[in-house]
Amino acid sequence: MIELKVEGMSCQHCVRAVTQAIQGEDPQAQVQVDLAAGLVRAETGLPREKVAALVEEEGYKVAA
Repeated sequence: MIELKVEGMSCQHCVRAVTQAIQGEDPQAQVQVDLAAGLVRAETGLPREKVAALVEEEGYKVAA
């Protein structure tokens, strides 16, 4: 399970964009987005760095 603190997500469009970006690389990935906490959790075989890069490509900032 990968957990990322992400800044800039505020709506369901953000949730869809992040989810589709991750599932585009790993269709089996289970993605959960907590807008209030600014967290993205992904159960995936992708490395953490790849997941972070995919989120940033969508225009969001990964904090840590």
